[in-house]
Amino acid sequence: MERVYLETKLDATDDGTIEGLAWKYAEADRIGDIIQKGAFSGTSLPLPMLFGHDQNDPVGTWDTAEDDAEGLRLKGRLLIDDVARAREVRALVRAGAVRGISIGFRTKKATPRARGGRTINELELMEASLVTIPMHPGARVTSAKTAVRALTLAASLQRAAAQLAKGN
Repeated sequence: MERVYLETKLDATDDGTIEGLAWKYAEADRIGDIIQKGAFSGTSLPLPMLFGHDQNDPVGTWDTAEDDAEGLRLKGRLLIDDVARAREVRALVRAGAVRGISIGFRTKKATPRARGGRTINELELMEASLVTIPMHPGARVTSAKTAVRALTLAASLQRAAAQLAKGN
């Protein structure tokens, strides 16, 4: 199975809902691969949500895959009520330590690109992982309101901890 890291930012809500742009069309990732619109058309849902491509570390499911003009958007949920690791991953996402999505797939049809990499026209999407260091430079935050709220709360907690430390 191939793994492609792509740069994206995402956020997890209190109930574990998570979404992000998993692949942006018309831009190569850092190794030169471009995936064409339509290549994800055979995606079966729900899709496993792993942490760091570890097949022994499932943390949720991707329940929606939307192939729009910009790219592949995934929406799903971390299984925070049932999986302790999912609660840990949600905390990492909310703190900004985990900001990326990386897809694991099997290439079905591709052609080499002149400057390196491939143009992938058909693939089998097998999983999408939450990762710390993503690969694709074109992905971005899709749920900014809650991300800003989480980062503001984290900064407030850090300031409060610093004040408490001074008092001791």
